[in-house]
Amino acid sequence: MRILLIEDEAEMARLLASRLASKGFVIDRGRTLEDALSAARRSAYDLILLDRRLPDGDGLSLLPTLRGIQTGVRVIMLTALDALNERVSGLDAGADDYLIKPFEEEELFARIRACLRRPGSEVPPPVVVGALTFDFASREATVAGHAISLRRRELQLLEALISRAGRVVMREALFEAAYSDEDTVQPHALDTVVWRLRRRLKQAEAGVTIHLVKGIGFALTEIDL
Repeated sequence: MRILLIEDEAEMARLLASRLASKGFVIDRGRTLEDALSAARRSAYDLILLDRRLPDGDGLSLLPTLRGIQTGVRVIMLTALDALNERVSGLDAGADDYLIKPFEEEELFARIRACLRRPGSEVPPPVVVGALTFDFASREATVAGHAISLRRRELQLLEALISRAGRVVMREALFEAAYSDEDTVQPHALDTVVWRLRRRLKQAEAGVTIHLVKGIGFALTEIDL
C-alpha cells in the first residue's frame, strides 16, 4: 500500500516515513500543498497523511481538490491545532480522521488501520493461493496459520503479485509497489527482491511460485502437484 506524507517538519517527516516504511508501506513525501497536488496527480494512494500548517497554506484547503483527483482516498490530518473547533472544522472539511501532535506511534498505526477498514475503502478481502493466505488489512502472509517473515520490499512485492494472482504484473507496476519516489534503485534490484521472495515462499511451503515473463514482468501462481 502507498501512503503520501505531507509534513514540513523535516525530522518528524523523516521519522514518520521510516516507521511507516518498516510496516511495509511505500511512502512518498512532500512538504507543501503544491507537493501534495503534484504527487496526487502522479500516483494513486491508499491514504494521505496531511499536515494543516504548511509553508504555502492550510492543508484543509486542499481536501476538495484531493477528493476530485483521487475519489475515495482516505485522509488523516496531522496538526498541533487541538481546539475543539479546529478538530470539528477538520472533520467537516472532509478529513477521515484528525490526529493531534504530538501523538504516539501506535495510535497513528491504529488510526491508519481503522481508516483502511472503513466501508468504501480499497482494502480487498484476504486472498488464498495454494497454501498461502495474504491479509491485506493486517499486511500479513501466512501458511497454515503461521506468519512468513518477510522483509519490507518482499512484502510489498507479494502484495502486488497476489492481488493479481495468476496474471502477469508488469515490471513498472512492481517498481511502483516497492519503491518510493525518493529511492535510488539499482538496475537489477527488483529481480533480486523477487528471487528472495520466491525462495522464502518455497521454504515456507506456500504452494506458490513466481514466474518470470521475460521482458514484461512476473506472475504469482499456484504450484501444480
